[in-house]
Amino acid sequence: MTPPDLHTARKLLAWLGAGLLAGGMPVHEVEEDVHEAAAALGHEGAEVAASPTGLWVALTSGDPATFEGVDGGVRLDQLAEVSAVHAAIVAGALAPSDALGRLAVLRQHPHRYPAYGLPLGLFLVGTGIALVLAPAWPSVIFAAALSQVVAGLMMLSGRNLLVGTLLPFLAAFATAIIAFAAADHGLVEAPLWTLVPPIAALLPGALIVTGLTELSAGAMVAGTSRLAYGVAQLLLFTLGVGAAVAVLGLPLSRINADRPDELGWWAPLLGLLLITVGISLLESVPPSLVPALLVTILATFVAQSLGHATGEGPWVGAFLGAGAASLVATLVEFVRPQVPRVVAFLPSFWLLVPGSLGLVSVAQIESSPAAGVIAVAEVLVIVTSIALGVLVGAGLAHPLRDVARRLGSTHRRVVRQFGGQRTDDPRKSGAPRPPTE
Repeated sequence: MTPPDLHTARKLLAWLGAGLLAGGMPVHEVEEDVHEAAAALGHEGAEVAASPTGLWVALTSGDPATFEGVDGGVRLDQLAEVSAVHAAIVAGALAPSDALGRLAVLRQHPHRYPAYGLPLGLFLVGTGIALVLAPAWPSVIFAAALSQVVAGLMMLSGRNLLVGTLLPFLAAFATAIIAFAAADHGLVEAPLWTLVPPIAALLPGALIVTGLTELSAGAMVAGTSRLAYGVAQLLLFTLGVGAAVAVLGLPLSRINADRPDELGWWAPLLGLLLITVGISLLESVPPSLVPALLVTILATFVAQSLGHATGEGPWVGAFLGAGAASLVATLVEFVRPQVPRVVAFLPSFWLLVPGSLGLVSVAQIESSPAAGVIAVAEVLVIVTSIALGVLVGAGLAHPLRDVARRLGSTHRRVVRQFGGQRTDDPRKSGAPRPPTE
C-alpha cells in the first residue's frame, strides 16, 4: 500500500478519532487506537490529544496539527463501521483513500428500522428495564405505556431546539406526574422506581461512568468535563421530578425509595432479552450481531448477581459486572471481529444503570435530606466501582488482544471482509483491492 501524503494521513487519523469519540469511547482508548493506526501508516511518533468534543493529530512532534470536532453522536452500527475501518488500516487491508471515503459517508448510513426503531425500541427497553429494576406488573405496564410518551418527546426534540435542550426535564416531568398521579389512585406502587424505566434510555449513567474511567486513567480534562455534563443532565431529570411533585401538591412522604419486587426469577432474564432487542432497534444493529450483544449483557448480569449474592454490598456486584462486561466484550470481538469490543460493551451500561440509581437517590433529598445524602454517597461508591471494574476488565483483556493480534486471526478475518491482502508494512506493499460493498 502506497503511504499517503502527510495531509491525507492527518485527515484520516483525525476523522477516525472523531468517529470513535462520537461513539462514546473514553479519550484514552481513542488516543491508543489512533496511535495504532498511525503506526500502521508509518508514523510511529504521531502526537494525539483527544477531548470529548474533538481531537488534535500531528504526525511528529512540532509538525502541523489537524483538529477534527465531534458533531453529535453516532449509532452503534456506525461505530462498528468506524472500528472496522480502524482494524482494516492496522491490518493493511484498506487504502487510506478508501478509508477516507468510508468515513466521509458514515453519517449518511440509513437507519435499518426508520419507521419503528425508536418507538418499538423504547417500548422494549423500558419494559425490559422495568422487569429488572421494578419487577411488578403495574410498573411494567406503566413503563411500556410511558415509553411512547418519551418516544414522542424524542421525535419532537429533533425538530425543536428548545425541546431538545429541555428533553431530560420534560421527559422526567411527564413520566413523574403520571406516575405520582397513578400512585395516588392506587394504580402503581413505589412511583419513584416506576417512573425510571421509561426514561432510562435518556439517563446519563454511561456518561458519568465514562468520565470516572477517564479520570482513573489520567485523562483529567476529559473526565472532569464529562462528569460535569452528566451531573448537569441528572439534575435536569431531578428538577423534572420535583416539578411534578410541586404541580400535584403531593406530600414529600410520597417520594420514597421502596422498590417493588413481585415477579419471579424469570422477570430479569426476560428483561435482558427485551433490552438487547430494544437496543438493537434503537441503534440500528444488524440482527446477526444481536446474539453477541446478548452474550455480553448476560455475562454482566450473572457477574453482577454473583457480586450481590456475597452480601458485601451493591458495589461488589457493580465492580464484577463492569469487569465482566469489559472482558467478555473483548472475547466477543475475538470470536466475532464484526462486533468491535466497544459496540458489545456499551449496551451493558444500560443494565448497570448507574444513572437510574442516581436519579432515585437525588430525588430522595427532596423528602429526606439525611437519607438522600446517604443514598447519593452510596451511588458514588457504586459508580466508582463500575469505573474501576471497567479498568480492571480492560487490563485483563489487553493480553488477550495482544495474543489475538500475534496469531493474526482477527486481522485475517478483517482482510477477508474488505477483500484485500494483508500488508503488514504499508511502505513496502502494493495497493490492495478496494473494499467490497
